[in-house]
Amino acid sequence: MGMNNLGRIVSIKQQIVEVQFQGHHPKIHSLLELKKDKSLKLEVFTSSSGNRFYCLLMSNDHPKIGAEVIDTQESIRIPVGLELLGRAIDLFGKAQDEGGQLETKHTKTIFKHELSYHEINTPKDVLETGIKVIDFFAPILKGGKVGLFGGAGVGKTILLSEIIHNIVISGNKGNSVSVFAGVGERSREGQELYETMKDTGVLKDICLVYGQMGENPAVRFRTATSGVAVAEYFRDEVGKDVLFFIDNIFRYAQAGYELSTLMNNIPSEGGYQATLSSEMASLHERLSSSRKHHITSFEAIYVPSDDLTDYGVQSVFPYLDSSLVLSRTAYQQGQFPAVDILASVSSALNQDIVGELHFVILLQAQALLKRAVALERMVSLIGEAELSADDRRIFKRAKILKNYMTQALSVVEAQTGRKGVSVPLKQVVEDVKNIAEGKYDGIEPEKFLYIGGAEEAV
Repeated sequence: MGMNNLGRIVSIKQQIVEVQFQGHHPKIHSLLELKKDKSLKLEVFTSSSGNRFYCLLMSNDHPKIGAEVIDTQESIRIPVGLELLGRAIDLFGKAQDEGGQLETKHTKTIFKHELSYHEINTPKDVLETGIKVIDFFAPILKGGKVGLFGGAGVGKTILLSEIIHNIVISGNKGNSVSVFAGVGERSREGQELYETMKDTGVLKDICLVYGQMGENPAVRFRTATSGVAVAEYFRDEVGKDVLFFIDNIFRYAQAGYELSTLMNNIPSEGGYQATLSSEMASLHERLSSSRKHHITSFEAIYVPSDDLTDYGVQSVFPYLDSSLVLSRTAYQQGQFPAVDILASVSSALNQDIVGELHFVILLQAQALLKRAVALERMVSLIGEAELSADDRRIFKRAKILKNYMTQALSVVEAQTGRKGVSVPLKQVVEDVKNIAEGKYDGIEPEKFLYIGGAEEAV
């Protein structure tokens, strides 16, 4: 390396450090090290003007203006290997648990080109979770992307944990591994998840990458990229099917916004950074499934003020195969999981994938719930007793169906005192068919709350 690689810090604004080079142009994503302190690292993020570059400061210590930096001409690398399984690490691969420092033979850059067009595989098989409302109304595709949308405190993380519990813990066949990226969420939740994994003995098949709420925006922003790189490594180099969990993808958008503000960029229409849609695209494109192995991603998405039209939330929608929308209304009515059934969708819902029976009954169930929505307004004004006999029957049936879709979850057994249940899809389809056809019209809707199969209400 010649003296060419030297740059000088010209301004510092929290996590954004501006560096000036003479005659040398570092590449985007290149790591710069402080000449006098190699542990202080900067990532070249974007050009600010001519030979000046905005860089992300990857630590909480601040350099001084005028300090010299060296362009390493390498990007951030993360240690990779089977040693990652069972460990909690940060975006650089530093241990966050009590397991001591990670010793791996190989490292890989956290940035990567997406799979080429002919390598990508379109998901066609359904992955059962044992959670009635998901498997019936918004089935998950093996190798697809699932979004769990919801405002503060409606149960996104709980539902994500239940999916991990049912797929990883109960259905663990050993041919898949899991990667969990904790991006800008509470460290308490990360700790609880880690303890649960440990107690149930599945920690050995999962790698946790954390950058929690208290971290600076550059670290939160890159933790997502790092988590994706680990998932790619297991897909391409170890040859495993991967379950990728990220909590919370909205915090990734938010961290990017904080950085953009520090760089004085003009925000886009929605008030977010102008680069948001390309950031979301590059992250999601990497989570594709190849012809040999798939990555199934589960993303929790925080919805600020319960507003689904928020641009940060909308930027995730185009990449998902299934969207589960959690609703505060359902939550306040005591329905868990608090899913807004009519707002939740999945591209798996066609005859070729879920089969004719499921598809036909789904349409019946949706029609029933839609009619009930119209009746609810009348009931709130004049009371149920004033409805015609036909409408009363429809209204009650819809109530039974909604109550049937509630479920006791294993991850909150200690809090609810109800033993968690898992219900096979075949049984759910049969039960919904019976409810829609009126088999249970004579039973009180309350009997259907938090049961497994419908026969339990009888």
